[in-house]
Amino acid sequence: MSTPRGRLIVFEAPEGAGKTTQLGRLGDQLGRRGTPFTAVREPGGTPLGDEIRRLLLEPGRDLSPRAEALLFMASRAELVAKVIRPALERGEIVLADRFFLSTYAYQVHGRGLPFEEIRTANALATGGLVPDLTLLLTLRAAVRGARTAARGAADRIEDAGEDFHARVEAAFARFVSPEWQRAHPECGPVVEVSGDGDEAVVSARVLAALAERWPDPFGAAGM
Repeated sequence: MSTPRGRLIVFEAPEGAGKTTQLGRLGDQLGRRGTPFTAVREPGGTPLGDEIRRLLLEPGRDLSPRAEALLFMASRAELVAKVIRPALERGEIVLADRFFLSTYAYQVHGRGLPFEEIRTANALATGGLVPDLTLLLTLRAAVRGARTAARGAADRIEDAGEDFHARVEAAFARFVSPEWQRAHPECGPVVEVSGDGDEAVVSARVLAALAERWPDPFGAAGM
C-alpha cells in the first residue's frame, strides 16, 4: 500500500507579522505529537538556496528586479526538488516559511515585474506544485514595524523603503479575497489569520484554521 501524500502548508505575511514564530510553534506541537514534518524557509533550505539567500538579503547589494526574482526562483526550484517533494512523498507535513505568494507580493507588486512572466517562471520552478493551504498572517503596520525594528539591522528586502512595503502589504490584502484566489488556482487556498495578540492566542487561531480542514492531526484530539 502506497504512502498517502503529505501536505504543504505555507506561512505568509508582510514583514514582522509573526509567521516564523507561528511556524515554529506549530512544528513544536507536531513534534510533541510525533507527527512527521519538515520545516523549510525561502529563500534557503539547501546548500544552493542558502548561498542564494545570502546574495538576496545581504544589505547594500545592488540587484536588478529580474535578477532578484530569478534568484528566488532558483532557490525555490532546488528546495522543491531536493526537500519539499521528497518529504511530501514520504507522507510528511511540510511547513514552509514563504513560498511563491511572496514572489507575487514582493517581485510583482513590490518591484513591478510582469505577472504572467513571473507565473510562468514559478510553474517551471515548482513543477506545478500547489500548496494545500496558505496561512496569511495579518497585523497592524505599526506593530509590524516595531517588531521589525526590534530585530536589529535590516536585511536588503526589509530595507527596501516604505513605498515598496506599502505595495507589498496591499498585495497580501488582495490575496485573501475569493475572487483573487479563483483567478489564481496555482496558489491553492489562502486563509487570513489575525496576528493580533500574544503568541499563544495567535497559535490557537492557526490551529483552528488547520483543524477546520484536517481534524486529524490538527483537531483538539490530535494536538
